[in-house]
Amino acid sequence: MKHYVFDSWALLAWLGGEEPADAEVQSLLDAATTGRVELWMSIINLGEVYYATARKSGIEKAREDRRSLLQSPIRFVEVDNDLVWEAAEIKALHALAYADAFAAALTVRLKAVLVTGDPEFEVLAKRGVIAVKRLTRMGRRNT
Repeated sequence: MKHYVFDSWALLAWLGGEEPADAEVQSLLDAATTGRVELWMSIINLGEVYYATARKSGIEKAREDRRSLLQSPIRFVEVDNDLVWEAAEIKALHALAYADAFAAALTVRLKAVLVTGDPEFEVLAKRGVIAVKRLTRMGRRNT
């Protein structure tokens, strides 16, 4: 079974209706619901989704989205000491945000594919550190 790790960008695009990325994320969520793939995310990256949503749309919307995501087929991974050191090593060796290093470290740990639209991960893909499924952004739905 194929394993995918979401970074915060992917879920923010899905929650925000950014086309066509939102449809690609929804397709993965549907596949996970039927057991065709497994979806993962670090709780650190869920925290990023939470604070970004809270800043943009308020705490109540952030709480609502968090509740929905926690009931989704995504498996949220608590951060243990090993993941902290794995993320720190990735951060030390590559130019990317520390929270993004958690998504990358989880991707390495699970031998998964990182789902993102964030170009910051491209250098890790080019260096063979992780595989990336690149989402594209064309615009927002009018909803």
